[in-house]
Amino acid sequence: MLTFVLIAVAVILVTIGLVKLVDKFIPSKLKPILNIVLWILIGYLGYQTYMSIYEPIQFNKEKNRRYIQVIESLKDIRNSQLAHRQVTGKFAKKFDNLVKFIDTAEFTITQRRDSSVIDQELTKLYGVDTFKDILIIDTLGFVPVKDSLFKTSDRYKTMMNVPVGKEGAKFALDAGYIEQNKINIPVFEASVKKDVILYDQNKDLVAQENQVVSVDGVNGDALKVGSMDEVNTTGNWPKTYGSNE
Repeated sequence: MLTFVLIAVAVILVTIGLVKLVDKFIPSKLKPILNIVLWILIGYLGYQTYMSIYEPIQFNKEKNRRYIQVIESLKDIRNSQLAHRQVTGKFAKKFDNLVKFIDTAEFTITQRRDSSVIDQELTKLYGVDTFKDILIIDTLGFVPVKDSLFKTSDRYKTMMNVPVGKEGAKFALDAGYIEQNKINIPVFEASVKKDVILYDQNKDLVAQENQVVSVDGVNGDALKVGSMDEVNTTGNWPKTYGSNE
């Protein structure tokens, strides 16, 4: 973009110089027509220069606005998945199952306390009462997952819908296991392509956004949370958009 701006500015300056040359050397009968053409050219190049600066600024503003909304939905999906794993030991593969889980599941509220009891074997061995320490887990009650995560909101019922961008678009969701040290560990990933979020924006700027590799940008061609390739439940956005953990 900077190269284009420099070229456009140079062309404008050359055109202004041509206007002056026309005024000085071209016959009077031709001056009005040539002056009009040259000033139109100056105006066109000036407009293109302005748009080359203005359009990326507006694109970034709109991109950031949309990303923030998408990230809020991804956070809801992640929180719901983490609750699903806490209760069931795995992540949900489909949004229908995840929504049903939130509607019906409960967290168990427990309390841990230390205690001691007579160790029967040692008591028999030594002939005196011998105690051992134990951990007791008491169940105090249950709390609906829905109330814990969303309180009175029912936005979880539509969290599969991408909130901005292409109408009717939905997040891609997958879940499964990966093996580490011969142990199957549950993983999940929810994502949406940048092309979907920015479908109605300048195609060249969207293509540039898909190639972003930056510490303060969203790297890659999608916004996502979690991973199917590693044990990871964080989002791929920088913390300038809010916590990604």
